[in-house]
Parts: sequence; C-alpha cells; structure tokens
Amino acid sequence: MAKINLAEYGLSVADTERRKTWIKLLIYIGLAAGTFAAYEPIRKNTFVNYDDHAYITKNANVTGGITLHSVVWSFTKYYAGNWHPLTWLSHILDCQLFGLNPIGHHLVSLLLHIVNALLIFWIFNSVTGAIWPSAFVAAVFAMHPLQVESVAWAAERKTVLSGLFWFLTIAVYIWYTKRPGIGRYLLLFGMYALCIMTKPIVVTLPLVLLLLDYWPLGRVKWEWHTGRVPKNKGLQEVSVWRLITEKIPLFAMSAALSVITFVIQQHSGAVAAMRTIPLDFRFANMFISYIRYIGKIIWPSQLAAFYPYPRANLSDANVAVCMLIFILISLFSIYLGRRRKYIVMGWLWYVGTLVPMIGLVQVGMQSMADRYMYISILGPLFIAVWTVRDFVFNRPRWKVAVSLLAVVVLFSSVIVTRTQVRYWQNTITLFEHALKVTKNNDLAEKGYGGGLFEAGRFDEAAVHLNNALRIYPGFFEASNDLGKVYIKQGKLDEAVACFNELLKRKKDSAELYYNLGLALTLQNKYEEAVKCFAGALELDAKYPDAHNRMGTALLATGKNVEAIKYLTEALRISSNDAGLYEKLGNAYAQSGRYEQAIQNWTKTAELKPDSANVLNNLAWLLATANNTFVQDANKAIELAHHACELTDYNEPSYMDTLAVAYAAAGRFKDAVMTAQQAVDTAKSSGQEKLAGEIQNRLELYQAGRPYRGK
Repeated sequence: MAKINLAEYGLSVADTERRKTWIKLLIYIGLAAGTFAAYEPIRKNTFVNYDDHAYITKNANVTGGITLHSVVWSFTKYYAGNWHPLTWLSHILDCQLFGLNPIGHHLVSLLLHIVNALLIFWIFNSVTGAIWPSAFVAAVFAMHPLQVESVAWAAERKTVLSGLFWFLTIAVYIWYTKRPGIGRYLLLFGMYALCIMTKPIVVTLPLVLLLLDYWPLGRVKWEWHTGRVPKNKGLQEVSVWRLITEKIPLFAMSAALSVITFVIQQHSGAVAAMRTIPLDFRFANMFISYIRYIGKIIWPSQLAAFYPYPRANLSDANVAVCMLIFILISLFSIYLGRRRKYIVMGWLWYVGTLVPMIGLVQVGMQSMADRYMYISILGPLFIAVWTVRDFVFNRPRWKVAVSLLAVVVLFSSVIVTRTQVRYWQNTITLFEHALKVTKNNDLAEKGYGGGLFEAGRFDEAAVHLNNALRIYPGFFEASNDLGKVYIKQGKLDEAVACFNELLKRKKDSAELYYNLGLALTLQNKYEEAVKCFAGALELDAKYPDAHNRMGTALLATGKNVEAIKYLTEALRISSNDAGLYEKLGNAYAQSGRYEQAIQNWTKTAELKPDSANVLNNLAWLLATANNTFVQDANKAIELAHHACELTDYNEPSYMDTLAVAYAAAGRFKDAVMTAQQAVDTAKSSGQEKLAGEIQNRLELYQAGRPYRGK
C-alpha cells in the first residue's frame, strides 16, 4: 500500500512540474506580447533631432553600413563623448539592414528590450523559485513608462543593448556560482568585457554581483567556520573577502573604463566644470533625484525627454526633506535587511547602479533622465514585490486582491506607456510635450525650435530658439540653430554675424564652419565660402554636405576640376543622391567631358525621373554634342518631350531644347513649329532675350540646318 502511495506521489510531482513548465512558457509569451502591445505605436515613430543625427542619420561612419573601416572606427575612435564599440556596431548593422528607415531601428531596440525582460524572469525565477513575483518584476520592468525613453529613442540603443549584456553577465555568473572554475570565470570575464563595450554606466555591475551573492544566491558566510551548502540554494557559502577577491578583475576593468570615460567626456566638453555647477548643487540634486525617481516609479507622470537643472543647494528646504527621506530609507533598509535580505539588496541595487548618473560627476546639463532608471528600477521592484509576497504568503484571502491589483498595475502601465511612446513620434511632439510638463526648459525650447525648423515653420522656430537663449544666453546650439533660421528667412547678414560670433567662442565645430559657408554662398561670396567649407572638412573629413557645398562653390567660380573632386567624394559618402549626380554632371559638362556628364545626368534621371530640368539638360547635350559617341538625337527628343510634358509646354527653354533635338534628327518641320511656339511663349512671359536666341535657331531650322551649340 505504501508503494502505491509513493508512486501516486511521484506522478503528482511530475504533473506539478509539467504544470510549472506550461505556466512559465505562458509567462514568456505573455511578457513578449504585453511588451509589444505597450510599444506598438513605435512603428510610426521617426528619428528625432536629439542625438539621432549624431549617432545615426548624419554619421557617415554609421550610415555606410558594415565595412572594414566602420568596424575599425567603432573600436578605435571615441565619438559623441563615449567609447562603446558594440553600440556603434549595432547602429551600423541597422543601417546595413534597414538603411535610414526608422521602423527597423526602433523594432530592433524593442526586440532587445523584450529579450531583457525575458532574461529577468528567467534569472530571478531560477535563483528564487518564485514564479509569479519574478514574472511581475519582469513585466513591470518591460512595460513601465519610465523605460520608454530607452526603447523609443533610437540614439539610446546603448541602454537596451547594455541591458542585454548586463543580464547575460548575471546569467553566466549564476552558472559560475554553481560550480566555480577557471573556465567558467573566464567566460564571465569575457561577457563583462562585452558588456562594458556597450555603455560606460555598466561599471557598477561587479557591485551588483556582490549584492546577488547576499540575496538571492545566499553565498555570503558571515561566520568564520567552514562553508556549508544551504539546502534551498545548492550554493556553497563563502567569506565576504573571498567574494570580493573573486571580483577584483571585474572591478579593475570597471575602474579602467571609468577613467577612460571620464577623460574622453572631459576632453569632449560633456563633463560640466565645477564652476558651472558647484559641488553643493550637485549633492542637492543627487538627493532630490533619488527621491524623485522613486516618485516616478510609483506615479509615472510628467515624464520628459529633458529635466532642467533645479539650481538648488543643500540649504533649501526641499533638499533637506529629500536628504532626510533618503537617510531614513537607508537606515530602515539596513535594519529590515537583516531578516528580509531582499530589502537591503534592492535599496543598494537602486542607489549603487545610479551612482554613475546621479550627477556628482555631471555629464550634460540634465538634472535626471528617465533612461538612467533602465536597470536601477529593478531595486525598488525587488523590495515591493517580495515584501508583498511575504505579506500574502500565509494570507490566502489577500492573494486574490493582490493578483487583481497586479493586473490593474500592468494594464495601466501598458496604457500610459503607449501614450508616452507617441510623444517620441517626432521632434515636435517630443519637445512640445516636454515644454508642457516642465518649466524654464532651455533644451526643450531649443529642441522644439529645431523641430519647427525642420518642418519649415521658420518664424515659429525663431520664437522658441530665442526663448532658449533667454533662459540660457550662452546656449551655443540654440544660437547656431537660430543662424540657420536666419538663412531660411533670407536674413543673410544676421546669419553671417551670428556664425562669426559663435566662431569666436568655438573653433572646433565643423557644422558651424559649414553653416557660415552656406550663408556666404547665398551671398555669392564664393571665395570666402570655400575657406569655410575647407575649415569644416579639416575638422570632419567625412562631412558629406561640406563636400557637396564646396563642390558647388568651386563650380560657381569656374574651378571645375576641383569641384569634380569634392562632388565625387560627396557622392562616395552619400551614394544615390540625385542632386549630387546632377551637380557632378554640370561640372563635367562645363569641363567639356560630355560622356561623364551624360552618365551622371542619366543616373539623376533614373533616381529622379520627374526632374524636368535634368531631362532638359541631358536632352540638350545629346542633341548638340559634336562627339558622335555622345550624340543621340532620338534619345534627346524623347527626354525633351518628357520635360515639356512635365511643364505642360509652358517652359520656353524646354521647348527650345525639343526643337534643337528635332533639328538634330533632321525633322526640321517639327523643329520649326516647336521653335515658333517657344518664341511665342518666351515673349508672352517677358523673356525677350531668350526669345531672340530661339529666333536665331529657328532661322537655322528654316534653312535646313541643325544647331550644334557654341
């Protein structure tokens, strides 16, 4: 009888395990589906004028796709104040696969975020055995509105990618702790090495591994006796010093990366000087931010792409209250953490992982940022979820209420996250929202002005850029954008004065030299413009627009050979640019190199088949060239006829070309009729000079002679 009961018990255990397996599978599916539902509006989002240009759209090292040069550049150069080669490679791969179609870039970031959520569930379920608490932590991580900035902002790929390698490193560490050995440790070391190639803030990961030793791994042995193996973990307890020693190579790697990052960011001007933000302001902002982040976890409202610096010091009442709350939470966490280890672990996770971004070493001018909570949000979640778990463990009636509350929280998170994703749809929506939820936000004013500029709303852009300068008079980027607005408004003298003033403050901006050169070009001051474009290219040899404008300015001064060199380089960097092919065709035509001119104009027509001007130029050259290898009268007729159709036969110069083509093909009757129509149209539109030129050619056709050009 006893044997039968044992067999039945064995079957029950097997059924239970199968049930758990199915539950976990459904949780994985639910996490992926729920996260996708929360972020589904991302497919309609574009790139935004907030680092996306520097990281992707206007970074020639990225947009060119996977090449030997781009791979070497990723590992050997620092750019935008950071060294993160794996992040660069991910952007480069996106451009290789999707070009500059934003939906591909956004969906890759979303996929990485989903994988991170799945890893969180797998990791904490495997080490705690608590399926539902682990699932809820992973779900909140995945769907919380605070995470939107990290996922929906294309330039912030480094955050979700660093999260992937962060959790993979933890997974390898857990595998290592089950049976420590040199082989497994080398894999751990290698995974962490990959992690630090994604984003500098991962330097706190070795500290997090120590916290995991305390809870939930339970490896810490506070006594001095021989280590024992806890039944619930299967891991041997070891001394604190041994655990620290075990991670010294990881800490050393973190220290090296910290020094490198600080030097790079200080050299690039990203680190704010102490005179700009005094130390007491930094400490004040630190305490305010620690408490504000917790508030935004609990009630995620008024989220913005940029939070202005509060400029408060330690004597302010708000700062004192935040400092007191921070100290009290820390003391209570330590006290309660003796019995409930997840409390002290969660608090130290939160505080420790935020240290690199909390502002003591100030990078940028923001007081805080939603993206900084991507990993740190897990600390408070551990505390809240496992506290509730302990509370309802022996209270079955409460479990139903808690389950319903969990559903409400997740459903609300999905709704708010979907709304927040839509704010990242484009530059205007992003900064318009930021201006609504913040005050005196100079960067949001500048960003909104930049978005209006790109939308062609120049007068409105000027208002907001001036607002940014009113809040922060020394805002270089806002002044630069205002100069660009002046160009579009035709206020060229104001634009030149603006850029010259900025050059006195900053000599190492390629864009500034380019903008000044553009303004001078529009004033027909080509020689001065050439010097400015040369300055831009000296600072950034791969600046495609500078190569383009340099070629245009040289072409205007008759330096066709030099113009061809720069236009060819611009075309190499920005392939399939119809405008560049057209300019290069012009340069070759003016140099008498008609075959190359025809090749480039033909390519232009392929890329831009409705460009009447290109069709007309190509037709003219094919009809008038003395070179028999170039001349093709019938093709010229076809192209000129298309150009006339596109303009409803209202452009006399295009009809003139069609007449020239007819005469070149020996169709003089058609040439005479078309030329006469062109003369009449030119006269009716007041183009007397053109009418006279066409009349001269008309007389040639009447005499049975084609026009061969000058």
